[in-house]
Amino acid sequence: MGRIALTGIASALLLSGTMRLVSANLAIPDHGTARAAEVVHGEPADAAGTPTPAALDEIEVLLRDIARRDEELTARAAALELRERDMGIARAELERTLDELTAAEAALEARMFASAEASENDLGRLTAIYESMKPKDAAALFEAMEPGFAAGFLGRMDADVAAEVFSNMPPLAAYAVSATIAGRNADAAREAPR
Repeated sequence: MGRIALTGIASALLLSGTMRLVSANLAIPDHGTARAAEVVHGEPADAAGTPTPAALDEIEVLLRDIARRDEELTARAAALELRERDMGIARAELERTLDELTAAEAALEARMFASAEASENDLGRLTAIYESMKPKDAAALFEAMEPGFAAGFLGRMDADVAAEVFSNMPPLAAYAVSATIAGRNADAAREAPR
């Protein structure tokens, strides 16, 4: 809306200047002022100092061009304003989505932590149960387990209790569990940064 007003003011000033030029040419006779009344592209004024129809036509064309450009600028400003509003909406939506993702990530981490903690508590209780068993009974149980699974519990047990359980296991079963435990440590040593 400001551009339209600006164009109107510019048009009024241009018309006012043209009128002053015409009136100045009429008020000051023949001191070379007819040439001073020349307007756009050197169109001369007539003998009375009035701009020629060609000069007035050119002024009219210029005013129409200014009005057309003003309309274009107004349309561009409206499009830009719409684009900025759309970007603001998109930015708000993106921030809302990011907040939701952050909250979901925090909730997932909390669940994973709780799950890991519960799992660790369960493993700790089972280990304590196996440690409290008679070594011969625990050995029979570990012998029935898959060596990797048994190694997990025996590796967590107190060393003295684990030694008694190992001593009550058949040699092949004790060897399989020992190899699993040693293999995990060997893998960790190989993967450690140097």
